Amino acid sequence: MKPSMTRRDFMKRSSQTMIAAATIPYFLKSEQARAFAVPDPNNMTLNDVYAHFGISEGHIRDIMSEALSQGGDYCDVFFQHNIYNVIGLEDKAVNRAYTEVGLGVGIRVLKGDQTGYSFTEELTPKAMKLAAKTAAAIASEGKSMPPQALKLHETPDYYPIETPWEQVGIDEKIPFLQTINDKVFALDKRIIKSNIYFINDSSTILIATSDGRVAYDYQPMSRIYVSCTAEQDNQRESNSFDLAGRRGIGFYSPETVDRLASEAVRRTVSLFEAIKPEAGEMPVVLAAGSSGILLHEAIGHGMEADFNRKKVSIFSDKIDKPVAEKFVSIVDDGTNPYIRGSLNIDDEANDTEKTYLVENGILRSYLHDRISAQHYGVKPTGNGRRESFRHPVQPRMRNTYMENGPHTMEEIIGHVDKGLYAETFTNGEVYIGAGDFTFYVKSGALIEGGKITRPVKDVNIIGNGPEVLKNIIMVGNDMKMAEGGWTCGKNGQGVPVSMGLPTVLVSGITVGGVNA
Repeated sequence: MKPSMTRRDFMKRSSQTMIAAATIPYFLKSEQARAFAVPDPNNMTLNDVYAHFGISEGHIRDIMSEALSQGGDYCDVFFQHNIYNVIGLEDKAVNRAYTEVGLGVGIRVLKGDQTGYSFTEELTPKAMKLAAKTAAAIASEGKSMPPQALKLHETPDYYPIETPWEQVGIDEKIPFLQTINDKVFALDKRIIKSNIYFINDSSTILIATSDGRVAYDYQPMSRIYVSCTAEQDNQRESNSFDLAGRRGIGFYSPETVDRLASEAVRRTVSLFEAIKPEAGEMPVVLAAGSSGILLHEAIGHGMEADFNRKKVSIFSDKIDKPVAEKFVSIVDDGTNPYIRGSLNIDDEANDTEKTYLVENGILRSYLHDRISAQHYGVKPTGNGRRESFRHPVQPRMRNTYMENGPHTMEEIIGHVDKGLYAETFTNGEVYIGAGDFTFYVKSGALIEGGKITRPVKDVNIIGNGPEVLKNIIMVGNDMKMAEGGWTCGKNGQGVPVSMGLPTVLVSGITVGGVNA
């Protein structure tokens, strides 16, 4: 799990792409030339989406017939057109801009729990049928089954935006970067460097299944990331802050811009006063919000159904058994408005939902895609996800968070005589089977005598996710979703996610500090 845009990632992407302003996707020059404009998501119809991809229902039925010709049980097709834009400011100047455009279709065939998958970036009948034939090879015998007639599946809209990103010019984005940059330097004279990225992307997707469902979605996303470096007495410190979500440009109000600058500066200059705590096991208070990354990594992955179906996860035999105190409830939710991991439909055209993983301390469900749901004899939970049309579906998290508990933050902090307050994490590593983890605390503080005191730095926490779950002894009533841009990695695929947490007290976690 990592923030979706580090400098290394940015540079890697930039070296592989081209400057945005005059980029024309190659597919516009093909025999299937079509208008570049994405259909208006506020008035989009199924026929608009068919026309955008240059296909018809007849093309889809032909693809499916080919995909099922070798005896497959089921198939689906996933069309996607994605536009990804980045503008970067460094050393007080806007010096980078590029666009990535992706267009194609992925074709999946299932035979039992086996998957055949193929994709093509050429949306011609010949190329698509060839891809379908490749995917069909997972099944080599048996009677072919014709696809059912397609019926449009109506979906909700958890992320309506007034102005699609395709209608927002680069000239409308640059002023945000310049304003944030000026505010960062004005807030503290110790700031010597800033880096700011404005990232937006959108995907138009169309999914059709051989059991007769067809659905489409327009999926917007944006993020502004601010990092800065400060210097004091020959000591340099760096930190960052970002805001992300399925948002349009209207989200970035003057108040939001002010917060991006001020929070990045606050986190950075606070490190001049930070100390290294003593090492050892101690109570740890996880702050409300983005410290939910520990919940996501150390616990959430272990509740994805494929790991349990394969008996990899420590939770594989824990359904309907207690795994935490009765005041602990954990959900994975695809329906949170505007949150980064939310989805109107998953990548199998299933409805998303609020799925209880742990309810009042009892493990109730795993996160399912079509294959795992069939294995367990349950309905899919809307967690079938993929990075793009080039990738097959896997069970993946969306927005994973703990619900509110009975305590206040003040009660929780006051309960700790000596411990660690962990606010933000980075550079985590998790062994999914057992749930063992290590995380670097980027921002945090000591708790002394029931009060938050001195900030800390250079701290790792080391533990086991299921044990941490058992050792949660207080849960606050201040649940907050993470606001930044997180991308979850699994089996070589990355998908946008979010997480959340109220203030939580864990009775003991190993802290690696001085003399560790």
